Amino acid sequence: MRNAEITRKTGETDIALALELDGSGKSSVDTGCGFLDHMLTLFAKHGRFDLAVKCVGDVDVDYHHTVEDIGISLGKAFFEALGEKRGIKRYGSFILPMDEALVMTAADLSGRCYLDFDCDIPTEKVGDFDTELAEEFFWGFVRSAECTLHVKKLAGLNSHHIIEGVFKSVSRALKEAVSIDEAFKNDIPSTKGVL
Repeated sequence: MRNAEITRKTGETDIALALELDGSGKSSVDTGCGFLDHMLTLFAKHGRFDLAVKCVGDVDVDYHHTVEDIGISLGKAFFEALGEKRGIKRYGSFILPMDEALVMTAADLSGRCYLDFDCDIPTEKVGDFDTELAEEFFWGFVRSAECTLHVKKLAGLNSHHIIEGVFKSVSRALKEAVSIDEAFKNDIPSTKGVL
């Protein structure tokens, strides 16, 4: 089983997160931020990851600490669930249409963190969610997952659709990257022999 359970407690958030990479898309998400709950639920569904997240955060201030710390926790869960990364495809990509929005993601589970988040989001908020926090979430994720993500908005005018397209596209690219390549299931996909 490729899974992980993460707890993270700071002066700003208290998070319990469980991830199963080879799941069916089940989720139980309660972050205190309705929009983030929706994004994580569809992340699990479209990537076929089983995900449980419970967060108590200082949402009376704003959603920044909650969003960033959950990104960190989810990235750490991916890192731990993958172990030495033996047999994984390592790379994944996906282009996702979400009505008028079109988002492309490419992922490399390289052991090095980098994020290129090239998504011009037209509005500052979706409901009470600051749209700039989508990028903060993925910075937290890539740092802890030790992976590279390139996320690019190719088209789109609706901020909700763009961010939803981002979360779905990233989940599908990651699903491909974490999947086992049966022809090389005993190999680590690097000439260095380690990722």
